[in-house]
Amino acid sequence: MQLEHIIKRPLILTEKGSLMRDDQNKYLFEVDLRANKVEIRKAVEELFDVTVVDVNTLIVRGKPKRMGRTMTKTRNWKKAIVTLGADDSIDFFEGA
Repeated sequence: MQLEHIIKRPLILTEKGSLMRDDQNKYLFEVDLRANKVEIRKAVEELFDVTVVDVNTLIVRGKPKRMGRTMTKTRNWKKAIVTLGADDSIDFFEGA
C-alpha cells in the first residue's frame, strides 16, 4: 500500500482532538481500514518529517441512519492516534 493511501485525512475539527494536540502532542487521522500500526507510523514519519513515539488505532463502527423509508448504515472507518516526540509538531494543524 502506498503512503498516500494509508492516511486519508486529518481529524482537526473536534474539541477532543484539539485538546489532545495542545496538551499531549497527539494527532488524529482517519486511515485505511487495512493499514496496521507499523504502516501508519512509517507514513506519518515520511509525509510530515516527524518522529513518531506511539500509534494507537481503533475502528469506529458505522451508525444506523434513516434514508426515507429504509434504514441504512454509515461506513466503518479506522482512527489513528499518533503521539509525536516532545520537540515535533505537524504544521498542517497550526492554522486550524
